[in-house]
Amino acid sequence: MAFRVCEIELYERPVVLRLPFRFGVVTLTESPQAFVRARIEFADGRSAWGAAAEMMAPKWFDKNLALSNEDNFRQLRDVLRLARDAYLGDAAPAGAFGHFARHYDAHLAAAQAKGYNPLLANYGPALIDRAVLDALCRHQGLSFYAALQANLPGIGSARRPEFAPFDFNGFLRGLQPCADIEARHTVGMVDAITAADLAQRVNDGLPETLEEVVRTYGHRYFKLKVGGRLDADLARLEAIAAVLDRRSDPYFVSLDGNEQYENAQGVAELSAAIRHRPALQRLWASTLFIEQPIARKLALDTDLRAAAPGKPVIIDESDGELDTFLRARERGYAGVSSKTCKGLYKSILNAARCAAWNAQEAGARYFMSGEDLTTQAGLSVQQDLALVNLLGIRHVERNGHHYVNGMAAQPRAEQDAFLAAHPDMYERTHGAVRLKIRGGRIEIGSLACAGYASAAMPDFGAMQPLAA
Repeated sequence: MAFRVCEIELYERPVVLRLPFRFGVVTLTESPQAFVRARIEFADGRSAWGAAAEMMAPKWFDKNLALSNEDNFRQLRDVLRLARDAYLGDAAPAGAFGHFARHYDAHLAAAQAKGYNPLLANYGPALIDRAVLDALCRHQGLSFYAALQANLPGIGSARRPEFAPFDFNGFLRGLQPCADIEARHTVGMVDAITAADLAQRVNDGLPETLEEVVRTYGHRYFKLKVGGRLDADLARLEAIAAVLDRRSDPYFVSLDGNEQYENAQGVAELSAAIRHRPALQRLWASTLFIEQPIARKLALDTDLRAAAPGKPVIIDESDGELDTFLRARERGYAGVSSKTCKGLYKSILNAARCAAWNAQEAGARYFMSGEDLTTQAGLSVQQDLALVNLLGIRHVERNGHHYVNGMAAQPRAEQDAFLAAHPDMYERTHGAVRLKIRGGRIEIGSLACAGYASAAMPDFGAMQPLAA
């Protein structure tokens, strides 16, 4: 179904964390969230609006230590404007996927000319593509799930060689979303494990330590950050295991290296040391995979198979281009992350690759994981949840709700609208609407609504235009 992209509006709002979070080289206490509104118009003159949202996380898209957090925010705003200008600069009608495919190469080239890496560059189209698809779904009165199962965006129909080998009509038709999903709780490098680790409490009534998180939300899945310093990592993992091992039922973890290792040998040393620690035996047996341990500039230069880390390894920050997973597979990587900030069409492409490769090998070696702790209550978390759910990912890194006080900073009417539209996902506690987690799960049946996973909209009038 062809249409023109007629208007794109860019907004932002500040997000202040209730708890600091350290990942990689930065400890985050606040960050803007970007919003995109897009209007599409059809040949008969009818039009529809759609929207998307995403945090502007510093030191993830570009980890250059010479850049400040504000420098990173400016980069992300810039790639949003570059993508907006590209999509509005071509008035020719196309399908949703066609608009993405048409601008992909030129946008990357324009971003590269300004010194931006592909991961950073793709942030702009990632939001606009979702807003465009949201508008298309609303125009058709279809849910995101139904639209994708029918391949309404036309994935694979445009001339993008990466998508050519796959029958997307058949692949998408076979996808079946579920009504709930497991939330994988991230334990950051400065997160308190027990009350003894707290220098000072926030005292807002919400959980502050890993012990309290487990008791409050009942998580079974956890993502544990490791920092590349063997002795410190082992001591921290033992402290975490001491909490998790109290469970009588199974638990599952992933280890996130956050690019803190120079080579595969360092990763192998960590896994060997974990295996030799009696206090970490259950934790290692419960480990599902290791996420992006090696710096992105070096990650695809090393063959992991020689190091034998003992668990499957996925790429995350290295996944900058549409063909990156192909190169990673040749180096022994078994998986890749899905993140809406990297692009929904990339996630769908990589899911199709995993299905095809596993069919060829008659096994289940290749997989996708859901990785994103920055998604905020509202459009951002709902669109990401809908994507990973449709792709069959049954647990997802999900704890923006832990580091941010839900929708407390949003207007009351906006909070009420999302709670009324998605009562299975949200609840009002401690003075604000926030994500509802019971037994470690999030109920998401209400995401099967008209539009891209949201029956409510943010209050754009309460936002600021994207900063100059």
